[in-house]
Amino acid sequence: MVRTFVFFLCFLWLLPAKSVFAREDKSWKLTSPNGAYEMQITQKEIASNKRQLYYRLNYKGKEVVTESELGIQLENQLFESALGIENDPSTYWCENLEFKEELRNTIEADWKPLYGERSYIENRYQELILKFTKFDEGSILTEGRHGTSYDKRRSYEMHLIVRAYNEGVAFKYFFPESTNGLFLHIVGEQTSFSFASGTKAYYERWAQGPYTLQPLKNWEDEGERPLTLELKNGLYVSLLEAQMIDYARTKFKLKLDEENTLQASIYDKVDAISPFATSWRVIMAAERAGDLIEHNDLLLNLNEPNQIKNTSWIKPGKVIRSGLTTVEAKACVDFAAAHNMQYVHLDAGWYGPEMKVASDARRVAENRNLKMQELINYAAAKNIGIIVYVNQRALANQLDELFPLFQKWGIKGVKFGFVQVGSNRWSDWLHKAVKKAAEHQLLVDIHDEYRPTGVSRTYPNLMTQEGIRGNEEMPDATHNTILPFTRFLAGAGDYTICYYNNRIKTTHAHQLALSVVYYSPLQFLYWYDKPANYQGEPEIEFFDRVKTVWDDTRVLDGKIGEYIVTARRSGSDWFVGTITNTDARAIAFTLDFLEKGKQYVMHIYTDDGQIQTKTKVAVNRFLVKSSETLRLQLKASGGAAIHFTPANKENEKKYKTLPKKVL
Repeated sequence: MVRTFVFFLCFLWLLPAKSVFAREDKSWKLTSPNGAYEMQITQKEIASNKRQLYYRLNYKGKEVVTESELGIQLENQLFESALGIENDPSTYWCENLEFKEELRNTIEADWKPLYGERSYIENRYQELILKFTKFDEGSILTEGRHGTSYDKRRSYEMHLIVRAYNEGVAFKYFFPESTNGLFLHIVGEQTSFSFASGTKAYYERWAQGPYTLQPLKNWEDEGERPLTLELKNGLYVSLLEAQMIDYARTKFKLKLDEENTLQASIYDKVDAISPFATSWRVIMAAERAGDLIEHNDLLLNLNEPNQIKNTSWIKPGKVIRSGLTTVEAKACVDFAAAHNMQYVHLDAGWYGPEMKVASDARRVAENRNLKMQELINYAAAKNIGIIVYVNQRALANQLDELFPLFQKWGIKGVKFGFVQVGSNRWSDWLHKAVKKAAEHQLLVDIHDEYRPTGVSRTYPNLMTQEGIRGNEEMPDATHNTILPFTRFLAGAGDYTICYYNNRIKTTHAHQLALSVVYYSPLQFLYWYDKPANYQGEPEIEFFDRVKTVWDDTRVLDGKIGEYIVTARRSGSDWFVGTITNTDARAIAFTLDFLEKGKQYVMHIYTDDGQIQTKTKVAVNRFLVKSSETLRLQLKASGGAAIHFTPANKENEKKYKTLPKKVL
């Protein structure tokens, strides 16, 4: 018996160390309901006594993300030692997590939004929850009167929550409520995204800058999100963030020790108390770039349902910006009422210098010839609402006074200006301010560097936001053809469309089309224009008729940075916007989105140098059916706007059928 035991010890000595002491690698797989996405998660040994979490992602059998790290970094060593927890020898906090439990769920929770790009949203996914602990039994020893024992109260618990939708995949880190008294001091993430060689990204350092298509190397700084990439295998991929409410804003930086790899880079450290969850990391893939746009409800699905009980006051609409006098503002009210607009906006300066902390947004500046209450009453009589701009300096100082006061005046909405974004402190403040605005029935438009992450589902009074290089900077047409596939994947964008201003770098038909291509429930039109600029141009009827929210949205065709054709339905009407970059372009698309067997009147607005107006936009009308193909020749930096209405017998007598020629 003794000899047998000695032999067994010798046998163990001769075996490689890993075969004796290594733990078996663990692996989990999650697929989307339609089987298109397949995500594999593994926890494997990377060195002696070191285990690390990884994932990889495929879409329709094609590689999207190659093996990449998962993990979140905590630094709580000082407080851990106070509880008798020995120093953690791990390089990364998520090394050597103890796997405890796996949960799987199949969810079908479709819903109807209050407004949106679609009137019905599918919310279907497969969910995998992996529960891990750190400093669990076998790791923490406690010396007591009865000898050595394990203390589970000192352990952490972390869940990796993964969801696979037909539209994309998402994952986040969740810490249930702890019993050990430790807070969470989050200093970063290991979360990375590795791609095959040759991948390129539409890179930009900040939300209001121009994009450039670059390889994954030699970046000057972090890349903005959404970050859209083109893979060598033909796939289009976008990296996004959802439900960023009280976390730190994420961008993407190159991982210097791994080629073609990006790492989630949070703005700053996060201090939190469990239960606590990070924002969602989201990956979307598509064989056709337009499918990314058609699937952008994914971010809404990753947020909580609407928390506002009475939503009757939340009304989307079109907005014109006014000068800051009573005369100018009343003229805008009259123009808005005559042209089917719903709001007039008073921009920065109405209450004084916005950048001064001492500025008081509770009253109109003395040097302004603006009678606020008179204007609000005048507008209300014409069913027009007033929206006012307030810089965050005043909001932060006077929030509890301003919102009740604005509600008393009859103000309908507030544009938050120059908000601080990035830290979890200001993220938390901002979303609490949106909630407080809802309590006083105020719509919200957040300007400057704020990018949406789907929070409008939870608080639909947050209707739109900037975080976009719009017509305040007068970008060129190429930039405009990149935005739908990048920034607009995250949600509504306040681009501030212009029409008459001579600084626009596109044609006027291009600007008309933007009101369809770009989604915003509060759609600002005529940003640098005045009512007096309008001289009866017939194409303005398109702005009069276009909607700001939709029952259906389809991207008929498009290529990032070159052109796009977007069709949106409201009731029985369809609107189409198509724009090209700085190159002239021939466009052709079928009208099969129209109801079959039904005839429509096509009202089409195109650039035409022969038209005797200052805007040079032609208006034509034809009878069309779903079986027909429309062929257009777009001018450089141009576009076309189209409105389809069901035809009646009078229309059939009045208009000709669609000619075979190129329009």
